[in-house]
Amino acid sequence: MTAPVFVVEELPTGPGFVLEGPEGRHAVSVRRLHAGEEVVLTDGRGRWTKGVVSAAEGKDRLVLGGLEPVHEEPRPGLRITVVQALPKGDRGELAVETMTETGVDAIVPWQAGRCITQWRGDRGLKALAKWRGTAREAGKQSRRVRFPEVADAMTTKQVAAFLATADFAAVLHEDRGYPGEPLATAELPEAGEIVLVVGPEGGVSPEELAAFAAAGARTCRLGPTVLRTSTAGTAATALLLGRTGRWS
Repeated sequence: MTAPVFVVEELPTGPGFVLEGPEGRHAVSVRRLHAGEEVVLTDGRGRWTKGVVSAAEGKDRLVLGGLEPVHEEPRPGLRITVVQALPKGDRGELAVETMTETGVDAIVPWQAGRCITQWRGDRGLKALAKWRGTAREAGKQSRRVRFPEVADAMTTKQVAAFLATADFAAVLHEDRGYPGEPLATAELPEAGEIVLVVGPEGGVSPEELAAFAAAGARTCRLGPTVLRTSTAGTAATALLLGRTGRWS
């Protein structure tokens, strides 16, 4: 198994380091790491180093030694962003968690017209903080060193403008009026930005589809079954990671 990942604001430059606070507590009291085990420290932005546990002290101090020079994971040549309509309940965090574990590069919350959930005021700020916290924890769990960026929530107008900048943009949608082409066979760029839009449980409205089409987005489908909004982005990300060779 690969070494567990812990997040630090600044990566150490010397051969030793003491991991303290919540991350240290998780390492000592939850993971129960002991001398001789390897760990990875990362800033979550692609920079990381590996070290070996020298000792566990108290309940929240992990002493590390033998730290390697800081490495940097390059940004992928083809990035995948999912514009995720706001699901109800805790399905938003589920979507963020599974997309992060799968390998998505960025997530954009979208206040679609048919969303039951509304992000307003303090409630919206708290919900966004939950999404970002979920991405961080899922990034650690899946042994990533570059966590997905979770943007501020966008309106439909803002999403349309964002889609217009993509090298490939698609709305995951299917009904009799918009049968869509298979995402599995759509022609993809060799580099740049792929942006996928996942609608709410009530579907993407005709007005939103028209706005996104005007911005250059095509309508695509995943397969013969209908996925929930909280799982469609994960399935699409997995499909594209396989197609683009990032899972090879």
